[in-house]
Amino acid sequence: MLSLIRSAIAVFSLACCLANPLLLIGQTRIIEILADKDSRYKIAGEKTPEITAKAGEPLLLKITARKGKSWNRDGSIHGFTLLRANDRSPVAGWDFLLKPGTQDVAVSAPQEPGEYLIVCTVICSEEHEGMHMKFNVTP
Repeated sequence: MLSLIRSAIAVFSLACCLANPLLLIGQTRIIEILADKDSRYKIAGEKTPEITAKAGEPLLLKITARKGKSWNRDGSIHGFTLLRANDRSPVAGWDFLLKPGTQDVAVSAPQEPGEYLIVCTVICSEEHEGMHMKFNVTP
């Protein structure tokens, strides 16, 4: 009887994880980012925010957005887009509009090692052009 209960729990747990991939968090690195009202990305404890990830590494970005001086008509207050540093071309699956509050975004680091740049795509203030940070991908 005990083995039947354990089997049922295992099946239920697997079904829950398949229904909600964020439950597989043990395999995913969590990175907390602040998209702040002063038009800057910030990571706690870092003077100059920068992310380094392994190629293909699963990430959960917990992005908290605070309203700046301006925003989009759809209510987004900041953007979050990953660009290749060499030609500034966008990386597919890495373009998010951020509304006030915290959003969890599950992504994978690009497969190609190199230097990337995260930029804001919503004109959030006159300081908007300074809202960026490095993203490095290692093999």
